Amino acid sequence: MVFKSRILPHKVLFVLILLLVSIGNIKGNTARAFEDGYRMWLRYEIVKNNDLLRQYKSYLNAVVLNGSSETINVIKDELEIGFKGLISEMPDFKTTPDEDGTLVIGTPKSSKLIASLNQKHLKKLKAVGSEGYLVTTKRVKGNKLTIISANTDRGLLYGTFHFLRLMQTRKPISNLNILESPKVEYRIANHWDNLDRSVERGYAGLSLWDWEALPDEKSDRYKAYARFCSSLGINSVVINNVNANAHFISTEYLKKISILANIFRPYGVKVFVAINFNSPQTLGNLKTADPLNQEVNKWWRQKVNEIYNFIPDLGGFLVKADSEGQPGPNTYGRTHADGANMLAKVLKPHDGVVMWRAFVYGEKQKDRIREANDEFKPLDGKFDENVILQVKKGPLDFMPREPFSPLFGAMKQTNTMIEFQITQEYLGNEFHLLYKGGMYDEILKSDTYAEGKQTYVGDIISGKVYDYTHTGMAGVINPGMAENWTAHPFVQSSWYAFGRLAWDYNQDPWEIAEDWIAMTFSNDNAIKNSILEIMKISEEAGVNYREPLGLTHIGTASHYGPAPWSERSKSFHRASKDGIGFDRSKSGSKTVSQYYEPLETRFNNLNTVPEDLLLWFHHVGWDYKMKSGNSLWEELIEHYYLGVEQVGQMQVLWNALEGKIDQERFAMVDSLLKIQKKDAIEWRDSCLLYFQTLSGREIPEKYEQPKYGLPHYMK
Repeated sequence: MVFKSRILPHKVLFVLILLLVSIGNIKGNTARAFEDGYRMWLRYEIVKNNDLLRQYKSYLNAVVLNGSSETINVIKDELEIGFKGLISEMPDFKTTPDEDGTLVIGTPKSSKLIASLNQKHLKKLKAVGSEGYLVTTKRVKGNKLTIISANTDRGLLYGTFHFLRLMQTRKPISNLNILESPKVEYRIANHWDNLDRSVERGYAGLSLWDWEALPDEKSDRYKAYARFCSSLGINSVVINNVNANAHFISTEYLKKISILANIFRPYGVKVFVAINFNSPQTLGNLKTADPLNQEVNKWWRQKVNEIYNFIPDLGGFLVKADSEGQPGPNTYGRTHADGANMLAKVLKPHDGVVMWRAFVYGEKQKDRIREANDEFKPLDGKFDENVILQVKKGPLDFMPREPFSPLFGAMKQTNTMIEFQITQEYLGNEFHLLYKGGMYDEILKSDTYAEGKQTYVGDIISGKVYDYTHTGMAGVINPGMAENWTAHPFVQSSWYAFGRLAWDYNQDPWEIAEDWIAMTFSNDNAIKNSILEIMKISEEAGVNYREPLGLTHIGTASHYGPAPWSERSKSFHRASKDGIGFDRSKSGSKTVSQYYEPLETRFNNLNTVPEDLLLWFHHVGWDYKMKSGNSLWEELIEHYYLGVEQVGQMQVLWNALEGKIDQERFAMVDSLLKIQKKDAIEWRDSCLLYFQTLSGREIPEKYEQPKYGLPHYMK
């Protein structure tokens, strides 16, 4: 078990719990006497309901799976792990479906039976593309068969995981009629891992990638990681930090990365590499990295050819340029389109794409959230077809709550994908329980009105609205060497939700949460309902005790604890004697003008702006009357105290689960919730005591008064 050096005194208990969970760890996928969370949502626990167990076994008398590819071998392995765990036996593999209750898995090319199915089925199959699948129940020659059909082996793998998920969540497998295909092309796990195995915004130990041991030694975790990604339909991995070290594309490291690519390939997972724009200078000793320079172009062509010799199916590059000190084309008086297109042209012969991040801001910008839209909207239509603009979900950063980025809908002629964060940079790092599925859903189902009518963010990034050549959804993920991958067990739930929503953003995030609970903890309805309630409370709690009503960036430089008194925080919340909030209305920074009507007018008007974004768009007096009848000051107090109360509710619900779930994870989450409660109180008291120095108003006596004064927290 690897821990970071940053361990605050009141968090020592959590470290001890993690150590206990790592002791006695049993590797593999068989039932574990000690539950450490290593298997995440692929636990495959035995079905204890006898009636359901008999039904499952009656539909699994035999398995027909023809083919010899590496992916077919992965499917066979997964079936064996799944069936031995769920029903305690592995049905015999056969070459033909000659008995009732046979599971048939194949493509029209590998299976004569599937090729002979009726035209209606084959037409549906053709429509699901290269990654989709059908899971159906059919009677063929008197035998009732369960058929998983797809056009490719990768589609069969996804269909197999879906079928096993039905069994894991104790759903019936009779009379199936499932048709699935992904809504976006690239479903990406973005790692912010560095060469020294540190992980930016990583809270679960060292990087998974042991660069010193590669390419000779290969950790078992690489294959396990690929399984988890594939089970969700995640088909791409950016292997390294967007703040990229140029040496990731050196010959030495290409040999190492190619080993990971080889391990991931059978699971349908492609590797992408984040590059440093100045690589021609750092690695090639050129005097410039100007994208319009012929020598620079030549260097990149040669380097890309070398990369594809090592990794023939590399997905392409991720680029962070001209942002937070990273080099880029602006250095040479060139545009983002110039830089992206230069790379796109050298990648195109290899079918590679450039994912160009739109996260940019400069020190001179009076309102940082304007910059991405101001900088990229004029470039719409100027990017090559194999460039995808990667846009963070909101216009600022991965804030607990912010409106969607106005670039969604603004880039009508430029492939645009969305970037979420799974790692809890602004939401309690590895210590706080918070499920992000609802937060992802909130953005994906936001109406941009880009076409003067219902135009959801999800529909834009899927290419449904505009004729995008490439589409995608990325999640900054950063698991590490902690036995349970994510340190906090519930961070797994956000990883799971991201993968499922990346496959189909129309899914209900709470139904996804139910599946995760069933697969990860228990299928008992009472237990599921309790954990689901905790997860529902967690999202609003995390906002309420941190940054309610549209406040943002109140945290410390580490983004963990509160620091409303810091100069950076003050530049965002703008609290003063006359009120609080950032004026982005037409009388302020005019950021509201970046949104389409009716949003521009709605956000601009104090009477119509959503109150959970009030202080994002407006500077409001302390006595401003809210819809509840409270003054703004009273409303802020109510939200901060509610956040702490909600963590207390989570504790009560969790404590009631003792003895009903495994003691190891119960104890771990119990200790983490104690930390979260203490931190929530610190956030509440720090913020209210500081804002009180400006508002001149008291915290009413009906509330528990802060235990310490402001100087205590400022230290």
